[in-house]
Order: sequence, then structure tokens, then C-alpha cells
Amino acid sequence: MRSGIRIALSLAAAGAVLVVLDRLRSGREQPALARPVAGGNRIRPAGPDAMRYPPPRWDSVDQASDESFPASDPPGNY
Repeated sequence: MRSGIRIALSLAAAGAVLVVLDRLRSGREQPALARPVAGGNRIRPAGPDAMRYPPPRWDSVDQASDESFPASDPPGNY
């Protein structure tokens, strides 16, 4: 049992050393911070009239799917 713990700790230490060496070699100390993309707040209204290239056919299923974006906001016509 103690042998397995020693092996696990040795592997974890070796992995940490490899991560530090990789960061030193690449010149980065921390990962890049996430930030919003310029112009990323544009949200178009639902429906084919608001699309740049509307599809040739559009039915109630397409409309419900388009209105359900994002997926966490399901259509209210159940």
C-alpha cells in the first residue's frame, strides 16, 4: 500500500516538474485570461426576417428552435 502511494506521489511530482519546465520553455507563466470578444454582444431577434440569409422554407418547428436559443431557454409552447 505504501509503495502505491509513493508511486502516485512520484508521478504527481514528475508531472508538476514537466508543467513548470514547459511553462518556462514557452515563456508563459499563467494561461491567458478569458475576455469578451469585440462585438460579441450582438444578438439577433428570432425569425427569418432578422437573418442575413434567410432559408427558403421556414415552419413552426424552425421558429421554435430559433426562439429556444440558448438551449437552456426551451420553447414555451410545450
